Amino acid sequence: MTPEEIIAQHGPREAMEYDVVVVGAGPAGLAAAIRLKQLAAVQNKDVSVVVLEKGSEPGAHILSGAIMDTRALTELIPDWKERGAPLLQPVTDDKFLFLTETGARATPEFLMPDCFRNHGNMIVSLGNVTRWLGEQAEALGVEIFPGFAAAEVLYGDAGTVKGVATGNVGIGKDGEPTANFQLGMELHAKYTIFAEGSRGQLGKQLIAKFKLDAECDPQSYGIGIKELWEVEPAKHKAGLALHTAGWPLDPSTYGGSFLYHLPDNLVAVGFVVGLDYANPWLSPFEEFQRWKLHPAIRPTFEGGKRIGYGARALTAGGILAIPKTVFPGGALVGCEAGFLNASRIKGSHAAIKTGMLAADAAFDALGAGRQHDVLDAYPAAFEKSWLHEELDRSRNFKQWFKKGFTIATLMTGIEQWLLPRLGIKAPPWTLHRKQADNFYLKPAAQCPQIAYPKPDGKLTFDRLSSVFLSNTNHEENQPAHLTLKDASVPVRINLAIYAGPESRYCPAGVYEFVKAEDGSTDRLQINAQNCVHCKTCDIKDPTQNIVWVAPEGGGGPNYVGM
Repeated sequence: MTPEEIIAQHGPREAMEYDVVVVGAGPAGLAAAIRLKQLAAVQNKDVSVVVLEKGSEPGAHILSGAIMDTRALTELIPDWKERGAPLLQPVTDDKFLFLTETGARATPEFLMPDCFRNHGNMIVSLGNVTRWLGEQAEALGVEIFPGFAAAEVLYGDAGTVKGVATGNVGIGKDGEPTANFQLGMELHAKYTIFAEGSRGQLGKQLIAKFKLDAECDPQSYGIGIKELWEVEPAKHKAGLALHTAGWPLDPSTYGGSFLYHLPDNLVAVGFVVGLDYANPWLSPFEEFQRWKLHPAIRPTFEGGKRIGYGARALTAGGILAIPKTVFPGGALVGCEAGFLNASRIKGSHAAIKTGMLAADAAFDALGAGRQHDVLDAYPAAFEKSWLHEELDRSRNFKQWFKKGFTIATLMTGIEQWLLPRLGIKAPPWTLHRKQADNFYLKPAAQCPQIAYPKPDGKLTFDRLSSVFLSNTNHEENQPAHLTLKDASVPVRINLAIYAGPESRYCPAGVYEFVKAEDGSTDRLQINAQNCVHCKTCDIKDPTQNIVWVAPEGGGGPNYVGM
């Protein structure tokens, strides 16, 4: 049955009315909800706010390094320390290494670009911070619905956004309702704030419908793959923030690593690869695994235990790739719009700040008796904010890497070390991107194959054992949420021309090319159960044939301590 047929037979859907609906209980969405309730309390007004979260709880799907700049959090909740926020480990030491295959060269402290200086910032589990933000929101009267995936944008007669609908539950793989069927519900709002994170499903639709990206550069992304380790006490250095660039990536491929020492002998380690890479043989997951074998990295993890794994796409295009953030009836905030600062490898402060700015605009509009119009005050406030100044300073960061690692390193030093010391806040030049990440992939025949070492099960691992640590689960009898526009394309084009890159860029082993029973033909097998909701396939598929849609609410990873 089609969704329309299901509604016709089992509907109508129940509708609930709110002043503001927020889609996504990450830092941006929760900050918006908290700010709305704070403003309402100060002015003794009643503003109804609900937050939808597709994960099993706030924080379940949150994955980040993470070093957190607390500026925005302090603006939102000035007494966060007294309230017991889980921000316990300040950065005490910054190191940046340039790696060759066998060696490492440290950047002298006095030459460290400002974007890599982290003193005053906190090493955190962003998932734990998000759970805490959820508690703060609920204490203020925000309704949070975990396990409810927003699956559809609802429009009014005039084409304005009037809310969202949650996905149906209990639909079998055949598309028919099962015994566990529950019809989705509609949540109507005067304003809807979308905070789904990088490459959000509904945000992607809204950007296309309202042509929000008509005047900005194409967005660029990276895939971040992360592990959490418990290391030997003698190898633990609480507060150390180590970053690397160079090997094992080739000079033309954007990327690098992070290694952050949390309290209690825990180390968060991760690897980022820009999704504008050219060689279809490249596997970000395998690059991460072999990076851990480098002589400068390996000793930290020898004798330790890997206790967590996850992956997530992140926006890296910077301020030049931020689309218009408002449209009739709603707004985009946080990584949904691409506010992450790739040069600082930080986005949570930007998410919180933009959530607050959108909330300010929505609250004023509600106070004036408005609804379903354009919240122009939000982008206007962003233009005047410290966040705009910060992002403008790093506007060329990702673009330089398309000109090679050496030039990128030199220009990052000029733009983020030299110019600030000359009193120049932002570079006087601008570099633009011209195409999306999927267009950069070259035919496999034009690229060298990459031989990756087999995992040893001690420092390096395979995908399936990794996914196990992410606590990923989906209801098995449900339609695949990894959909294909044309089922023939993966074999006919992707496999034939690009050697099946989906089997390598996916960090969870979702995509496999297998032989048909007679052994004569290939087919794409989609192991949707493994999906960690990173969205890489939706971004990097060279034909843009794969479309990620939300599965049943509550499905996906359940990250602990990530």
